[in-house]
Amino acid sequence: MATRRDVARLAGTSEALVSYVLNNGPRRVAPATRERILAAIDELGYRPNAVARSLKTSRTMTFGLVVPDNSNPFFAELARVIEDVGFASGYTMLLGNAMGDDAREATYIRTLLDRRVDGLIVVPIRGPHSWVAELSDQTAVPRLVLDRELELPGATQVLTDNEGGAYQAVSHLLGHGRERIGCIAGLEGVHPTVDRVAGWRRALVEAGRDPGNAPLTHVPFGRADGYRAGRRMLADAGHPDALFVASDEQAIGVLRAAAELGVRVPDDVAVCAFDGIDGSEYTVPALTTMRQPFEDLGRSAVEWLLAKIADPALPVRRITHPTTLIARGSCGCPDPAGDVSMIGKRL
Repeated sequence: MATRRDVARLAGTSEALVSYVLNNGPRRVAPATRERILAAIDELGYRPNAVARSLKTSRTMTFGLVVPDNSNPFFAELARVIEDVGFASGYTMLLGNAMGDDAREATYIRTLLDRRVDGLIVVPIRGPHSWVAELSDQTAVPRLVLDRELELPGATQVLTDNEGGAYQAVSHLLGHGRERIGCIAGLEGVHPTVDRVAGWRRALVEAGRDPGNAPLTHVPFGRADGYRAGRRMLADAGHPDALFVASDEQAIGVLRAAAELGVRVPDDVAVCAFDGIDGSEYTVPALTTMRQPFEDLGRSAVEWLLAKIADPALPVRRITHPTTLIARGSCGCPDPAGDVSMIGKRL
């Protein structure tokens, strides 16, 4: 492998000048000399030693991200944004998949800390979070809690307005004249679930409806669980005439259950979901959903970590982003046909 000394010898310069070019400073290098050094780097195929550089700069140029389940399209799309934004700033991302297991989540967090990541982003699972006390002692590592609320000392929180989004979704169903709006929610105790159920209740109460007369069930965020919950809720003739489903993944399962039971969507039951994943465009009918701002969430997370790395005294924040209603056929709105992402672009 070529070394920095080899580059300096081929370019006819000192190793210090090679270092200045590679690190873009701290001293200026004459343009002609810089070009010779870059040409030598290219000819030799020189690659800086990342381990040596991290020891010198105390930076590894990596972020760690731990998510509950990367097979869930919501977390996959969110991770993609974080990776893209970080990559544009010169950072690579290491991903840990907790699979809903506290011990596995803790292992990933410890491993990422051992690898000296420059910043850590955690989307916490539902659980005891045994690693919180351990991470609290790691005061030098910028950390951020994303999507779910968790009291973690020194951590900024980047969240979605889950209650406001759920309120808007249920209000939209009420605007379609629906009378009895049930709710298929996520597991109890997880803040997206708590807040989305609160928004569902608030919209019903403000409209003069009694939430106690509408069915509510808690199941994991997944298609199979949404399917089973949909089968149970729609099997009776007196089923609700609308459903607020707390995730698109659950709602995809609900649509399958309705089709099997002969329950027409939206004629017999209107459906409004939450998340706005890409797949929600391609169900039949297409899902009405509260789209989470993936780009804003990911960008806020990375930009705050970069700012914290640059200024360790930067105070923690709570950043909340709004959702956007995407009205489609499942609630009774006009259902776009074909490739909905191209509608308007073909004209």
